Amino acid sequence: MNVLFAEHKGAAACREGYTPLEKVLETADVISLHCPLTESTQNLIATKELGLMKPTALLINAGRGGLVDEQALVEALKNGVIGGAGVDVFTQEPADESNPLIKNADLPNLLLTPHVAWGSDSAIQTLADQLIDNVEAFYRGEPVNLV
Repeated sequence: MNVLFAEHKGAAACREGYTPLEKVLETADVISLHCPLTESTQNLIATKELGLMKPTALLINAGRGGLVDEQALVEALKNGVIGGAGVDVFTQEPADESNPLIKNADLPNLLLTPHVAWGSDSAIQTLADQLIDNVEAFYRGEPVNLV
């Protein structure tokens, strides 16, 4: 497996170890988004970017709702522009029936989850272990993870 890190959209130059976003979109079999939602990342993936992707490529958004133009994604899935998508976050949460992804949840190449990508058994166990460690440390008078 060859993992690529995409440089910021529209960047004039690439940092060491990064690849221009357009090149990543053109070559990757799977695009997985894990970035914050900011003015510069709003609709990071829209019609143009989807069109650069391979027709067999998969798009995974477990980052933030708003990174992907949801209507453009639905059109790309319906028209075979990309192979499929997995979406764990929505522009408006909780998503309701007016959301284009929810409206098209029956597409065979679309998988939707309710903002639970982080919730694997091991992640939940780690969270519980950290909670117990924090309570025990506080009880001993040695609080940790102070914010």
